[in-house]
Amino acid sequence: MRVAFVAANRERLPSPVVPLGLVAVATACPERHERHVLDLCFEDDPIAALQTFVERVRPDVVALGLRNVHDNDYGDTRGRVDEYRALVAAIREVSDAKVVLGGGGYTLLARELLEETGADFGVAGEGELAFAQLLDALEAREGVERVGGVHRFVDGQVLAPTRPAAGVDLERTPFPDRRWVDRRHYVEVGTESVQTKRGCRMRCSYCTYPEIEGRLSRLRPPELVARELDHVAEVAPEVDHVFVVDAVFNLPRPHALAVCDALIARDRTIPWTCYVNPIDFGAPLAERMAAAGCLGMEIGSDSGSDAVLGRLRKGFDTRAVRRTSEVARAAGLRDCHTFLLGTPGETLDDVRRTLDFVADLDPSAAILMVWKDAHEPVDAARARERAKLREETLSLLEANRDRNPRWVIPPLDHRFSDRLFSALRRQGLRGPAWLHLG
Repeated sequence: MRVAFVAANRERLPSPVVPLGLVAVATACPERHERHVLDLCFEDDPIAALQTFVERVRPDVVALGLRNVHDNDYGDTRGRVDEYRALVAAIREVSDAKVVLGGGGYTLLARELLEETGADFGVAGEGELAFAQLLDALEAREGVERVGGVHRFVDGQVLAPTRPAAGVDLERTPFPDRRWVDRRHYVEVGTESVQTKRGCRMRCSYCTYPEIEGRLSRLRPPELVARELDHVAEVAPEVDHVFVVDAVFNLPRPHALAVCDALIARDRTIPWTCYVNPIDFGAPLAERMAAAGCLGMEIGSDSGSDAVLGRLRKGFDTRAVRRTSEVARAAGLRDCHTFLLGTPGETLDDVRRTLDFVADLDPSAAILMVWKDAHEPVDAARARERAKLREETLSLLEANRDRNPRWVIPPLDHRFSDRLFSALRRQGLRGPAWLHLG
């Protein structure tokens, strides 16, 4: 079959993101299928680019990767769903190919997005095996209902799968072939992503990682991670920064240490950053990360209130956050903390307490976000319920925006703009923008 893989994500703040998931699915797709890849991220007219691509390729199947359902500042959400509907409609205008949705954003709102867009199928969860199995069923013209993770229309209604998508063996699955990546990611941004594991055992009340990847940590062999970085260096010599996209790099700690050792053993490495959890993060790991080329980490600290952290089921308190910063700085690692303000059950006093905590912590960078539920794009009642606290929180942030020059407030566009990030790139400053705020 002729398959067109289309990355639909066009979010470019703080920087464009390589569609690693879509590339992984395209790489795992059996070679007997003819594969073509289009990334809409850099297209001025995505509809025209998509239709031109589809008319040229003449696919039997279009795999549309939906990475997210909101902007990176958690602002426009409904607009993202409308964009996806428009892309499916554009495909329908020029092709009768089957349209299959997938990706992390789709997994979170599988039934709703399939209904909203009118696509033929949707793969929720890991796509490498499930999508290949769906292609087999479409070729055979039978058996779609037996493919795990696949939502489909039956008599005008979306029917959910009877079992989840087939899990991927991370020891045997080839790493994503970067030859499928749009070169503009490398030339303009110079940043790649890599994954050392899937799944997260933490139980943060709001987090979507377990829905997308599961709660069991499935570990990739450290040597395979190191070989993947070699592949990135060979295929994309422009890359001078890597972000480790694990939900949490340092858990489990023995695996994180082994990955660092594998990188240290290589003749070359690429500077990298990652997500870290304050649980089980100490000096030995911090020092090993620095030796392996790590520049810093992003920490989901979320709140300066222990009561709020308890409601969010974070598993740590504010003392652990402070200790993590101290350990990181002692090892020469920069620390960027993300805080979620206005989460369910919070008051404005809780928000004020968090702002005071951040000011006292004084990290390398602090990203202050305003909470928005992932289901709000398709749940108007839930959106209305949250609107008042969100507006009050934004007003409080406006009054505190200049409290520290290293605070980033995306919902206010404060130190969060395309103009700023473009300027950093023109100066040759690569990697996450927060690294350069000082």
